[in-house]
Amino acid sequence: MKWLKRILIAVFSLALLGIIAIAGAYFYVLPDLPDVTTLKTVKLQTPLKIYSSDGKLISQFGEKRRIPLQLSDVPKPLLQAFIATEDSRFYEHNGVDPIGVLRAALVMITTGQKRQGASTITMQVARNFFLTRDKKFIRKIKEIFIALHIEQLLTKDEILELYVNRIYLGQRAYGVGAAAQVYYGKDVQDLTLAEMAVIAGLPKAPSTVNPITSPERAMARRNVVLRRMLDVGYITQNEYQTAAAAPITAKYHGAEIDLYAPYISEMARDYMVQKYGEEEAYTGGYNVYTTINSDLQQKAQKALRNNVYAYDERHGYRGPVAVLWTNTPPPQSEILDTLRKTDPLQELQPAAVVKVEDKQADVLLANGHTVTIPWQGLNWARSFITDRRQGAAPKSAADVVKIGEQIWVRPMADSWQLSQVPQVASAMVSLDPHDGAIRTLVGGFSFTQSQYNRVVQAKRQLGSNIKPFLYATALEKGYTLATLINNAPINKPDLSQGIAWRPKNSPDVYGGPTRLRVGLAQSVNVMAVRTLRYIGLDAAIDKLSQFGFDPSDLNRNESLALGSPSVTPLQVVTAFSSFANGGLLLEPYFIERVEDAYGKTVERAEPTLACDTPASTTETESLAASPAAATVTTLEQAADHPMPVTDIGNNLPYTCENPQARHAKRVISKQIAFLITDALKSVIWGGGDWNHGTGWNGTAWRAARVIKRHDIAGKTGTTNESRDTWFSGFNPSLVTTTWVGFDDHSRELGRVAWNPNGAKDQISGAESGAKTAGPAWNEFMHDALEGTPEIAITPPPGIVSVRIDLATGKLSRKNDYTSDFEYFIQGTEPKEYANDSTEDGNIFLDSGKSPEELFH
Repeated sequence: MKWLKRILIAVFSLALLGIIAIAGAYFYVLPDLPDVTTLKTVKLQTPLKIYSSDGKLISQFGEKRRIPLQLSDVPKPLLQAFIATEDSRFYEHNGVDPIGVLRAALVMITTGQKRQGASTITMQVARNFFLTRDKKFIRKIKEIFIALHIEQLLTKDEILELYVNRIYLGQRAYGVGAAAQVYYGKDVQDLTLAEMAVIAGLPKAPSTVNPITSPERAMARRNVVLRRMLDVGYITQNEYQTAAAAPITAKYHGAEIDLYAPYISEMARDYMVQKYGEEEAYTGGYNVYTTINSDLQQKAQKALRNNVYAYDERHGYRGPVAVLWTNTPPPQSEILDTLRKTDPLQELQPAAVVKVEDKQADVLLANGHTVTIPWQGLNWARSFITDRRQGAAPKSAADVVKIGEQIWVRPMADSWQLSQVPQVASAMVSLDPHDGAIRTLVGGFSFTQSQYNRVVQAKRQLGSNIKPFLYATALEKGYTLATLINNAPINKPDLSQGIAWRPKNSPDVYGGPTRLRVGLAQSVNVMAVRTLRYIGLDAAIDKLSQFGFDPSDLNRNESLALGSPSVTPLQVVTAFSSFANGGLLLEPYFIERVEDAYGKTVERAEPTLACDTPASTTETESLAASPAAATVTTLEQAADHPMPVTDIGNNLPYTCENPQARHAKRVISKQIAFLITDALKSVIWGGGDWNHGTGWNGTAWRAARVIKRHDIAGKTGTTNESRDTWFSGFNPSLVTTTWVGFDDHSRELGRVAWNPNGAKDQISGAESGAKTAGPAWNEFMHDALEGTPEIAITPPPGIVSVRIDLATGKLSRKNDYTSDFEYFIQGTEPKEYANDSTEDGNIFLDSGKSPEELFH
């Protein structure tokens, strides 16, 4: 009895000491214990994803890859694999498993090794959310108490859901959703049992048993997991044998980028960082859906690059990148090592010339393949001298390349071509004229080469792209498309220029009194200056501001008529949209909606709509004082104001019928928008009667040959010394602006006197909007509109058509090549016939007076 009492006293004392020790440990670590109630509202760190409007992944930002899943979305065998391996008594203990602790201690005592862990899944959740992985005794105590708290706060399923979403599984993958994508390129529901077992074996040592870097160890660990599942009864013997016999097939799968559109994804990233902060943006799991159409975006990128290559090649070959050897070639392995140090750029691939024959050359690619460049891939390479001069045409391949040179090549349809990294810059942007959605945006030839987004950051001189807006203002003040404006040299200088500024036409020819339609179609400079004198600088600047241009960018002198203001391509395409939609100023936007990690919409665009309502059809005096403020002009503004956002509680479709819809402000009347659009069709299709020698081309006649449809309209633009070239145009469903120039403002685009491949439409002389920017617009619009029906551009109410005499702009009784039908706003059509009077009653000379003041 004495010994029994002593034993009982000892046990009681030890128990008491244990309780005191536990209590003491608890109160010791209590100040450092986190508030586990935060697990109720925990936000898993999930990367930011940017999508096109049709759901193609454009980009992903964030260090951690995670795909949050509901527990019901995780296959049951995968959950069983984790439980069997990590915590077989998960549903039986209260956060700490005494049996597991004793079992782990027994294994350690008997083997001398730590072969079995004692951490429960709940303890791992505690560690992953609140603690470091430092192997310290005090950390283990904290882990135990936090686990006990978690078990009191959450259900077992809630704890398990946190675990499978939070656990680190190697290769920057957090959670089973990301691991399934990273290792197998699959959704978690599509994993096989063997693949699930590989993933379930990773928490113990994500680096050591990684199936990509250590496939043998991964297989051994996988089979341990399968054996545990078999022992617990989760799988049958046949399932075990089949899975254990499967090979390790894991390989790294990066983010599955469906659409490469880096300039728009950078705009979206910057917007999210500016609005939500860097950490929240990169880890909040937001899905940003842009307005970009993936099909159109790819066509725009292709058209821009093809055009840049064409410009670069017609100005000559600048020589090899380097000379790798001159006499004895080094071993092929050394050549390949050198080539692989140069990253490909878009389609361009580094290559070494290994053989040169009379009309072809063989080159070695970085992948070890040897390909042949035929003569048609070499004969463009006249030597570059300056932007205005090229050397003699090559006669053989040896005139172009030499063995041992490192060059750039690019694949063509069925062959290869010598190439080089373009130095010229370009940009292209397209809008939907109904709501201002940006459908394509290409900020440059290569984002890798330059992150400078020329669509929203580059302010360049507008050139003749400004003329439609001046003529629209003139139509408001009494001009018609038949008004004759004197196409003659201007002898009266603009004194505000400080010098004797005398604008000239390009080419420097003059045709006397010319109808406004023809002057716009042929981009006659002196007619634009005379028109500006008629409407006045103040009126012109006011109207240009209403079209969305910043008044501070608009020169207060007559050079305004020739496009001296510097503006961005986004401002230009926005302004041209007003012609396409009947005279309404839109606000361009590029983010359609933002969703959180669970697919809930947290932001949605409320664009301005081109609605034909009483509010939008009032004349220009109802406009806000500064519509320009609504237009995105810089990257910073694009980030801060990509779209107005709406309360997500509004479930009405965002259409003109929705009473909450925002209607675009009117800039010009529907009638004037139609007249300018019809005149811009003449820029492409020309006019007159070619059979009788009176036919004439517009400056963009190449577009008619390429696109071959009559619902397109556009305007070329070229600045002094061809430093900037533009083409802006549209059909009723899409508006596109293209710019080509050098980022160095002092460098001109130059001229050429030849075409490398003898194309039918020779590109010679000075570069210009039609020759330099036009081909990119032509190719893109051809591809974008291919297969879609033509959309009739019908006159709105208040437009009449009468037959006029083409020489005088008066009415005509003739029905031959000297006359044609012309559109007028009702009441402005001519009242006299051409043969009724010898006085020309429709000519505007240079007096600054209106036609009515001059002739009535």
